[in-house]
Amino acid sequence: MHLSLRRGFSFGLTSGIITTLGLIVGLAFSTKSKLAVTGGIIIIAVADSFSDALGMHISVESENIYKEKQIWQSTFSTFISKFIFAMTFIFPVLLLEMRNAIYASVIWGFLILTALNYNLAKREHINPLKVILEHLVIATIVVISSALLGNFISTVFV
Repeated sequence: MHLSLRRGFSFGLTSGIITTLGLIVGLAFSTKSKLAVTGGIIIIAVADSFSDALGMHISVESENIYKEKQIWQSTFSTFISKFIFAMTFIFPVLLLEMRNAIYASVIWGFLILTALNYNLAKREHINPLKVILEHLVIATIVVISSALLGNFISTVFV
């Protein structure tokens, strides 16, 4: 895979997983509403995918070392990967009870992050365990802080 496509894919996939997990957990803990969580996932999949794709476009463009085709490859692959992976989280929410949907979503997200980071580490000839653990710790912090924030919101604002 060409560097510009790999850059966008890796960023979009990682952002799609982390952002969507944070949203699912935060909304589930604060609203306990399948409708709110489902709507949030769809909105994240569209709005945040466009936002991240534009951010990637401007970031790569600002480096001033890439051809226009490579810039658009990074932009497009960011959008597509974030959109697709964010949307995969809708299935557990629609098919399972909310608590189980949260568990299934976290497991799914962590499995995909593990696979991505394993491939990254192997390609770069670095210790996969270190890379995987580092990124799963960050994802865990996002999930826990989203749950705590969701609980706080439900007690203060509802």
